[in-house]
Amino acid sequence: MKRVTPIAVCLLFCLLALATACQAGASDPLFINLTSDDGHRSLMAISFGQNQLQRGHPLTVYLNDKAVRIASKKQGEAFAEQQALLRQIVAKGGTVLVCPMCSQKYGVAENEFLDGLKLTNPDTTGAALFADNTQTLSW
Repeated sequence: MKRVTPIAVCLLFCLLALATACQAGASDPLFINLTSDDGHRSLMAISFGQNQLQRGHPLTVYLNDKAVRIASKKQGEAFAEQQALLRQIVAKGGTVLVCPMCSQKYGVAENEFLDGLKLTNPDTTGAALFADNTQTLSW
């Protein structure tokens, strides 16, 4: 029993150190990787991002795979809520990047994008994804 106590205390301190290291800072950037064009899933991702932007976290939303359809003005009826939130994100200083390969695959031309959305490239995406202290989420 005497040996167990020091080991338990050591484990407790290790867990506390890890838990502290895993917490996001008050202004850490958030990178959301959105692959889905499912109405509920995409709305959850974009809403979550908008809420964190309002709390002071710089936000990048990366639309790729089928999510590039959300970027298209031609899809305004299908994605009205998502597009309204993306417009608000851009207006508040957030960044919305659109995958070029996926845009081509799903027939979404850059001239169809909502205002403020950017066709991206590896350098731009990498700079946002690998910025110091960036936290990432995927939907």
